[in-house]
Amino acid sequence: MASSSGAAAGLMGTQAEMLLRGLVRDVPDFPRPGILFKDITPLLASPDGLRVAVSALAEQAALSSVDIVLAAEARGFLLGPALALRLNAGFALARKPGKLPHHTVEARYELEYGSDALQLHADALPAGARVLIHDDLLASGGTAKALCELVQRLGGSIVGCSFLIELGFLGGRERLLPHQVNSLLRYDA
Repeated sequence: MASSSGAAAGLMGTQAEMLLRGLVRDVPDFPRPGILFKDITPLLASPDGLRVAVSALAEQAALSSVDIVLAAEARGFLLGPALALRLNAGFALARKPGKLPHHTVEARYELEYGSDALQLHADALPAGARVLIHDDLLASGGTAKALCELVQRLGGSIVGCSFLIELGFLGGRERLLPHQVNSLLRYDA
């Protein structure tokens, strides 16, 4: 498993890492030619894979006192609530503009292939909340950086950033400094 340094940490052992890697399917040329998409739907469909992934994510974050797990739509919603439950924390969601019904704050960000924005309810975080940023994938870091900006604007404290998969060759980890970054699976090519 990848740690904050990006090196194998052996958090839940080689067997767990092999299980998770075996459940991530490579889909070439999706959503565009030249992209190798990491499909986690087989992992989500496997009770063992899902349990191991949520347990390992929670174990990585367990040393931090977490009040809220914050994730962006839609992929962060897959494991984020289960992670929050395991950490005895609340869950907050950031969505695309116009999707949340109450007063919001917004952060714009750049993607590998364009730009976008995320909104968070202005009252989503209690004052001084200790927030864990979570997503299924860390690529260039734009989405997670926008989440960090939203937390900071609302007066929260970021205890770390947690990812199922990290595409190390895209440099997202560096964009999130000085925050601690943990990922379960890292791909460097």
